[in-house]
This record gives sequence, C-alpha cells and structure tokens, in this order.
Amino acid sequence: MTVITLVRGDITEQHVDAVVNAANSSLLGGGGVDGAIHRKGGPAILSACRDLRASHYGKGLPTGRAVATTAGNLPARWVIHTVGPVWSAEEDRSDLLASCHRESLKVADELGAKTVAFPAVSTGVYRWPVEDAARIAVETVRETETSVEEVRFVLFDERAYEAFASQAS
Repeated sequence: MTVITLVRGDITEQHVDAVVNAANSSLLGGGGVDGAIHRKGGPAILSACRDLRASHYGKGLPTGRAVATTAGNLPARWVIHTVGPVWSAEEDRSDLLASCHRESLKVADELGAKTVAFPAVSTGVYRWPVEDAARIAVETVRETETSVEEVRFVLFDERAYEAFASQAS
C-alpha cells in the first residue's frame, strides 16, 4: 500500500526518486512549479525535454499524460512531467486531472521509483480550485495500483496544505 505524506515546502528540495512537474504542454519550461524545476534542475532537464519534442512529442505532451526526464541538479533521480488541465466551470475535466496522477505513477513504476513527490497539479495558473484538486489527487493515488511506496504531496502554501490534509486524513 502506498503511504501518502504531506510536506509544506519547495518541491525542488525533495530527496525522492522522482519529482512530478506540473508542466506546460511545450515541455520547455514556464512559470510556477515548472519554472522552479527547470531553474533549479539546470540545463540537463531542458535538453532532455527538447529531445522529447524532437522525437515522440513534436506537438507537445497531451493533457493528462506523463513522461520522464533526468532531474539534472535536483536531489531527485528523475522528473516526471505531466500536463494538468485548465479548470473550467463549463466542462468537467476531472478525468484529465486524475489521469495526470495515474499516468505519473505509471511512469514512476516503469522507472522503478519508490518515492514520488507531487505538487498540487493545475492549482496555480490553471486555476483549479485547490480543495477539489486535493480530493481528486488523493483519491486517484489511493485507487491506483502502483509499486510506489510513498507519494509525497509537496504544497507551497498553508491553504493547499490544509486542503490536502483534509483529504489525506
């Protein structure tokens, strides 16, 4: 059974096998978690992402999918990039947000990762309400068959931490 832990802090400082990046579909860096991972991880991550764009993901990584690269200078071995959905009041995209977590765990299993750190995917510039994102993330991790032993949700602020804590307890 996968243990879920919560940490308030910086995902780029986590000593885990894999860090999940809330990436944009271009895989070429951006703001928020994506920018922080690229800045701290250094040019090796961007180089690996460019290689992915030149081969399998010429049009970018589709929403809900995941792919791994080196973690560069991060204290993790790998970065698992996933593209979260933009929240919409008109269209239920919950399945895509759940898919980000399932697909990331699938990639982690393929890598042999036992510890994985997730951010609160889609809750930043993609505007997903953090309470709902926490519910979807925690439920999906609990329901997904995986060899990952620990999923660590690394939450940037107190509001996100409290939202995930209410779901994980």
